[in-house]
Amino acid sequence: MTVFYGTMTSKGQTTVPAEVREILKLKPGDKIRYVHRNGEIILKAKNKRAIDLAGKFHDPNRAPITIEEMDEAIGDAIVEHVLGSK
Repeated sequence: MTVFYGTMTSKGQTTVPAEVREILKLKPGDKIRYVHRNGEIILKAKNKRAIDLAGKFHDPNRAPITIEEMDEAIGDAIVEHVLGSK
């Protein structure tokens, strides 16, 4: 595990350390999510758009799935994200 430190200003602002910006591929204007889970805060970059994923999951050897199956998978992922894995 690697630990990085930043300092908070009196206005509640902080600089994301250069190493973290590089790991998360952050650029000026990117959004950052702070996820509170089990007493910890997880920093996540929100710098990808849904359109950036187009074509990344295509597998010509796998049968297509239905919209209902997609909806169920998305619902499962949301529940896991909100509740966390136990």
